[in-house]
Amino acid sequence: MARALSQLTPISMVIVIIIFLIQQQLAYASDNLSSPLIILRPPHSQARPAFVLPLHRSSSAPNSSSSSSSSSSSNPHRFLQRSGSPSRPNARMRLYDDLLLNGYYTTRLWIGTPPQRFALIVDTGSTVTYVPCSTCDQCGNHQDPKFDPELSSTYQPVKCNIDCTCDNEREQCVYERQYAEMSTSSGVLGEDLLSFGNLSELAPHRAVFGCENVETGDLYSQHADGIMGLGRGDLSVVDQLVDKGVIGDSFSLCYGGMDIGGGAMVLGDISPPSDMVFAHSDPVRSPYYNIDLKEIHVAGKPLSLNPRVFDGKHGTVLDSGTTYAYLPESAFVAFKDAMMKELHSFKQIRGPDPNYNDICFTGAGRNVSQLSNIFPAVDMVFSGGQKLSLSPENYLFRHSKARGAYCLGIFQNGKDPTTLLGGIVVRNTLVMYDREHSKIGFWKTNCSELWERLQISTSSPTLSPASNEKNSTMAVPPTLAPNEAPPHVVPENLQIGQITVDMSLNMSYEELKPHATELTKYIAHGLDVNVSQVHLLNFNSSGNNSFIRWAIVPADSAGYISNTTAMTIIGQLTEHHLELPAAFGDYELIGWSVEPKEKRTWWRQNYLVVIVAFFVALVTGLSTFGLWFIWRRRQQTVNAYKPVDEVIPEQELQPLNF
Repeated sequence: MARALSQLTPISMVIVIIIFLIQQQLAYASDNLSSPLIILRPPHSQARPAFVLPLHRSSSAPNSSSSSSSSSSSNPHRFLQRSGSPSRPNARMRLYDDLLLNGYYTTRLWIGTPPQRFALIVDTGSTVTYVPCSTCDQCGNHQDPKFDPELSSTYQPVKCNIDCTCDNEREQCVYERQYAEMSTSSGVLGEDLLSFGNLSELAPHRAVFGCENVETGDLYSQHADGIMGLGRGDLSVVDQLVDKGVIGDSFSLCYGGMDIGGGAMVLGDISPPSDMVFAHSDPVRSPYYNIDLKEIHVAGKPLSLNPRVFDGKHGTVLDSGTTYAYLPESAFVAFKDAMMKELHSFKQIRGPDPNYNDICFTGAGRNVSQLSNIFPAVDMVFSGGQKLSLSPENYLFRHSKARGAYCLGIFQNGKDPTTLLGGIVVRNTLVMYDREHSKIGFWKTNCSELWERLQISTSSPTLSPASNEKNSTMAVPPTLAPNEAPPHVVPENLQIGQITVDMSLNMSYEELKPHATELTKYIAHGLDVNVSQVHLLNFNSSGNNSFIRWAIVPADSAGYISNTTAMTIIGQLTEHHLELPAAFGDYELIGWSVEPKEKRTWWRQNYLVVIVAFFVALVTGLSTFGLWFIWRRRQQTVNAYKPVDEVIPEQELQPLNF
């Protein structure tokens, strides 16, 4: 037995060495957790209920065989170049939030000198831009501080004149807006410098906007600060910039898809891609942006409808401030029946809100890219035969309480004969509002990637306004609006080794600690990753709140997290799609970071293989030596030679039993 123990001693030593090296490697990885490459902050920190304004990854279309189409496909950024004169730059701006989380998309606008920042709902159905005023006692708590005219050296009130509605003292122009859901906004009109961000080519320009003194209803409770009106009208930001001659009479919007919010907005001209689908928009027909919709097809079959059904009242209207789509009664019934016929094999379930009779189906899975294989294609056909194909994400929304379930995002517009197409219809679609030529263009694309293309193709911003700007009597602000990082865009082709998240929970550390394992399971389930990929790194306590840092690492079968997967996860976090049980209280996303896959030396990549190979070779060698040694001893025992006269001990003879 003593000899066997001595033979195992070298093996034990090797095992100790291996354990030591592994511990050193884990310690190295732990030390590097505090050195992220990229740190981005969420655009806002808490979810808000949806808000609907009053108008009450898809492939692009097939390319033409013409040479122009071939030229376009060889230059993916061609359509982003401005088509007008170099003297008319673009204002390129980022869009934030998710349509179905908040019911709207917002952009950032800076007003005054020095600039004061505001998060404004992008609304093509409104004609005035307004923000809460510092004098407003009947305004809600919004994302940013109220606008203070006294802090801006370039602010001027709009004096009472024959072209505006005046206050009771006949001193200043006022505005008032009332919406169908009974929310209202009213205040005074002022003029100041509007800044569009450092990424924009457009310098700050003076414009008239509303300074709110009273807001009610959803306007009072919403998270966003106010409205950026892009509709047709003298108070519209677009109209004011066009009248000054600083941009072309056009603007474009691109809303992010179902999993990732955000997107891009361009004020001014861009050259459209060759395969953009256009619809006529008659400015005389309606004050809103309308299109000449003639037919709707479901699974390639046209609905049995009179084309005039889409021409009632205001016609077919595009409104970015509305969340869903609303059809006249006969059109909705036909659409619903066609969808039910195509999806008869799916199980129908109740919607997430018991107050509404939503039409929902379960069993589709969470992978948005696979929805086109399950749900039928829907086409909108315009006059002249132009056709826009809608992906499932353009007419569905995700069920918030049932995994893998989706609901129709197209509803009946009451008894109103207007066809209203909200933001859901144009997700992952570049929409160009070409007001100069009375048409609206549609081009299917990835709107989150479009923002990156806009960044790539943007030239250095102009830092001073045009010298011939009308009524420009005030100085240019010394500091332009800051350039912010996109909310959930990570560098292309980055192989991500880890996503680290900082979060606060509205529960004490003592309450949270026993349920840490459950928390990782809920996080993994909510983000659709394996539980083994979620690692809790540390906890901190502050009163009744807990601050946690956790990380998502690649799956065991993958060496890194892809850019697309990372953007999906980050989008779900920043848009508060991660749902935790009520027992954990409310959570707030403090920040997140991504770390690239570590580039390791040959030794660090293969050290375990080398050590294991050495260990196997050592064990094999020791075993071989031991077997040889034992064999050698046995051979010596069997063949031992003893002389005849050698004295040997006498042995006792055992009796023989017969």
